[in-house]
Amino acid sequence: MQIGFVGLGRMGGNMVRRLMKAGHKCVVFDINADARKALAKDGAMDAASLDKLVEALSGEKRAVWVMLPAGAITEKTVEKLGTLLDKDDIVIDGGNSFYKDDIRRAKALAAKNIRYVDCGTSGGVWGIDRGYCMMIGGDKESVDHLDPIFATLAPGPGSIPRTPGREKLDPRAENGYIHAGPAGAGHFVKMIHNGIEYGMMQAYAEGFDILRNKDSTDLPEDERFELNITDIAEVWRRGSVISSWLLDLSAIALAKDPELAEFSGYVQDSGEGRWTVEAAIEEAVPADVLSTALFARFRSRQDHNFAEKILSAMRFGFGGHVEGAEAIDPEKKIDAHPSSVKHTRN
Repeated sequence: MQIGFVGLGRMGGNMVRRLMKAGHKCVVFDINADARKALAKDGAMDAASLDKLVEALSGEKRAVWVMLPAGAITEKTVEKLGTLLDKDDIVIDGGNSFYKDDIRRAKALAAKNIRYVDCGTSGGVWGIDRGYCMMIGGDKESVDHLDPIFATLAPGPGSIPRTPGREKLDPRAENGYIHAGPAGAGHFVKMIHNGIEYGMMQAYAEGFDILRNKDSTDLPEDERFELNITDIAEVWRRGSVISSWLLDLSAIALAKDPELAEFSGYVQDSGEGRWTVEAAIEEAVPADVLSTALFARFRSRQDHNFAEKILSAMRFGFGGHVEGAEAIDPEKKIDAHPSSVKHTRN
């Protein structure tokens, strides 16, 4: 199948390579000429502009996949394609756009009889080999027409055992992609996927931090352990109920350097975590873990903020507590019946 591809970055370029390896014909465009030339050497057709890309596509229901960062650049590209494509041609946004933008774009393109498909794509830089998990939104006819593309990009069932009871259900899910619903549904599902990812990552991070600080001098000497974090990460990969790809990546990083010296701990967020929390607010759904994980990322970008200065000032005011002069947890926890515990004010 022939497809146009706009955006040849870390994911986009590898997606094109995976498609071409399976025999699909790709016409590619990126403002980075070197990225285009590199894929041209692998067999893609290099288009010097969006206009040239669309001109190079043939047949009915021409399809252009946009793989660009969410925001203005995607917005302008989709708008431009809306002036170049014809009736029943298809625009696919495979980036991380906000789902409400998808709904708006789909309506705008529908007025020109151009179809719009949104595809939440997970797989990162490893997807060229592992495949890409895809959550797709759009009309059934367009999604079905693009199935050869989705089926090639998807990871397939692999070695994962079949889920009992799925024998008569949609086989696409077992192969790593689904038609989630109308325009916007694909990116909505991917948005929640990324929100969950934030929570999982934060849980791992906090757990490893607790393990790493078990030799703290604030602990009684006989309760201090020097734990091998690298080996713990590895053993958890083997049969543990918390094994996952995120844990695999953590184990790889720790094996390379247990101190993670090349990282500062500054953690960016790409937007989906915020949108997930916004969706939870709109739906009045509690999202304690996901919202806390998002706020932890904000916290990682600061040293000591003003709020913490206020906390220190209050503690000094009511108790004379001097910063840095106290143990982290100076009082040993009491293991006794609640009635025997004296309650004091902090």
